Amino acid sequence: MQTEANVVHLKRVVAEQTNPSPVGRLPVALTQVRDKAALQLKQALQALFDNADDSLFEMADRATSNTEQNAYFEAMRDLRLKRKVIERAFLQKVFESFSLLNQYEIGKPAPQLDVLDSSALSLVQEEELEESVAIDTMVAKVLNRDGQALGHVTQRINTLVSKTVDDKSNPLGPRFLCEAFAEATRSLEVEIRVKLIVFKLFERFVLSSLGEIYAHANEQLINAGVLPNLQSQRPARPLPAAGQAAGRAPGVSLPVDDAGMQEAFSVFQELLAQVRDVALPQRQRPADALPISSNDLLRLLSHMQQQLPVSAQADIDLRDQVDSLLTRASARSGKARMVGQVDDDVINLVSMLFEFILDDRNLPDSLKALIGRLQIPMLKVAVIDKSFFARGSHPARRLLNEIAAAAMGWADQDDVQRDGLYQKIDQVVQRLLKDFVDDPAIFAELLADFLAFTGDERRRSELLEQRTRDAEEGRARAEMARLQVEQALNERLLGRTLPEVVVRLLQEAWSKVLQLTCLKHGSESPEWQAMLTTMDDLIWSVEPHDEPEARLQLLQLVPNLLKALRDGLNGAGFDPFAAGDYFTQLEALHVQAFQRFKKSMAEAPETIPDEASHELGHGLAELDLPVVLAVPEEPPAMVEVVEEIVLLAPGEARPAGEECQLPDDDEALLKVDQLGVGSWVEIQEDEEHKLRCKLAAIIKPTGKYVFVNRTGMKVLEKTRMGLAVEFRRNAVRLLDDALLFDRALESVIGNLRRLKGA
Repeated sequence: MQTEANVVHLKRVVAEQTNPSPVGRLPVALTQVRDKAALQLKQALQALFDNADDSLFEMADRATSNTEQNAYFEAMRDLRLKRKVIERAFLQKVFESFSLLNQYEIGKPAPQLDVLDSSALSLVQEEELEESVAIDTMVAKVLNRDGQALGHVTQRINTLVSKTVDDKSNPLGPRFLCEAFAEATRSLEVEIRVKLIVFKLFERFVLSSLGEIYAHANEQLINAGVLPNLQSQRPARPLPAAGQAAGRAPGVSLPVDDAGMQEAFSVFQELLAQVRDVALPQRQRPADALPISSNDLLRLLSHMQQQLPVSAQADIDLRDQVDSLLTRASARSGKARMVGQVDDDVINLVSMLFEFILDDRNLPDSLKALIGRLQIPMLKVAVIDKSFFARGSHPARRLLNEIAAAAMGWADQDDVQRDGLYQKIDQVVQRLLKDFVDDPAIFAELLADFLAFTGDERRRSELLEQRTRDAEEGRARAEMARLQVEQALNERLLGRTLPEVVVRLLQEAWSKVLQLTCLKHGSESPEWQAMLTTMDDLIWSVEPHDEPEARLQLLQLVPNLLKALRDGLNGAGFDPFAAGDYFTQLEALHVQAFQRFKKSMAEAPETIPDEASHELGHGLAELDLPVVLAVPEEPPAMVEVVEEIVLLAPGEARPAGEECQLPDDDEALLKVDQLGVGSWVEIQEDEEHKLRCKLAAIIKPTGKYVFVNRTGMKVLEKTRMGLAVEFRRNAVRLLDDALLFDRALESVIGNLRRLKGA
């Protein structure tokens, strides 16, 4: 008897070796984290797609060619069609990544290399490079903002699963999520520039919510007892621009734990060492000079902070001041002293940073003096804490950046002491100069206070900005309605000779009815068409008509016409006394026409068909017109409309002259089209006055660009062409709203690298 109890099937063995082992069950706590995060990611994705149409339509509206515009419209259609597919693919990637955390892969076959098509290689590589750079940039921003919270999630996950997880392989990490989204959008048939816009939407609506997702994940894991006492051991934040300075690819962050901080600072030290003989002044020091400790240096700086006049601290040379104090101290003690190399590098870096800051054209001159007084406090905090150069979230750096951001829209004025922002910055500076000795906690305290102040100011300005936008949009709708009414009037009146009262009635009274109807219902509505029909009927009713059928039609038309005119004027709130005067004159015109009808019937009844004569006679009899006298009637005053009708709002003047026209590809127009809402600019009004303002709205129907000051009040209005003319004469300068410290750091590193290569 044959049995299979001890028989081993070779095919089954091969299959078991080549397939991954079953998925390991996730701990309950991690399953809860996954489900909560998936729900939050799904909601964020839905927000992305809900807003994608608006963003792409706006880009299409600003397109400079039909081809470019069609590309955006096709992208909108493709994105709508594939929305569910992309959502499903993205979330499936997230779930799969979680499911693999407790699964070992055995016998995984090596990846097969595809045969490359050399003809398509260049384009593919270029697009993949742009996509890769975009992903690196997005990842770097998230790590800079939420790196610490992500690091805690990663450490807690590692205690629950069998695999080793890092920030890159973490299913909730920005690197994995960006790559999963890029993979999910592979099916989109769009150009790379459109895909980059989609990536920006992913950053705006999905990646911006990661801080909240990490907070919930950490809270859930802490509640489950997973590393509840975990301390901030590794705030994973990238070093802005330093990675590039050290030869790293953009977007790759330096480690910034205690060892990483030292590595980041050593990047700067290495650059300084390579250019020290070229870029830095040489100091004559005795050969036996001994370096002072960092604590001694802090005491020297505190002495400078207290003793130097406040006005002198804005543009002092820190290196010269420290050397001067050391020289006097050495003379008194009889021992030559010098600043140690590490602290000397810190002094040099802070000095170069403030040289950039004080030369920065984005800062108003009157506030540069205030910010310049922060040199010594910033140097002291850099001596105490080297993470000052590497950590974007450092309170001292953030305070400097927030002050600079608040000062972006500040305009120079005569009485600065009455300005709330100037006084607040002055308070911050005075507090640091007076109270900061060696405890950097004061920066966090001042930062929180300053953020509360600017938050209140921002809320007030945003409210006023919104009111300004609403008012301008209302003006734009009213202006477009006026243009519609002007067009309707000119189409019907221009070149015609009509009774003067009818022309005045249409231009002065009925135009208001038309404008109100257009505003309330639109120019495609039945209500608008009905008002146009009433206007056409009125014009027809005062023209001469000899045909019996036309006379009969007029007889039937007049009562309803007068009622429609009365209802329209009453609905528009038109002055009833003026309206009564119009109707008196209008009725006189119609009575004269009907009297002429009766007279013609009496004089030549045979010219009118019997049926028409009967109906016309019956209708005229109902009107009970007065007896026709033999005296000829006085003809109504007539007017020929020879000039285009222009309707002006109250207090509005007729535009003076034609606006300058520039070709569509003009460089100045391209600069205008690149302006986005929220952009800050400085406009040279005349030789002495400059205006700093923010673009608050682009009113598309009228092409108006509306600018506000930092309080949200409207200060300037320009057309697209008018703004381009200002750009052409170099009267407009864009202000860089990037973080001040980061721009200074990038500039210093760039200068050092250029000197190194020189």
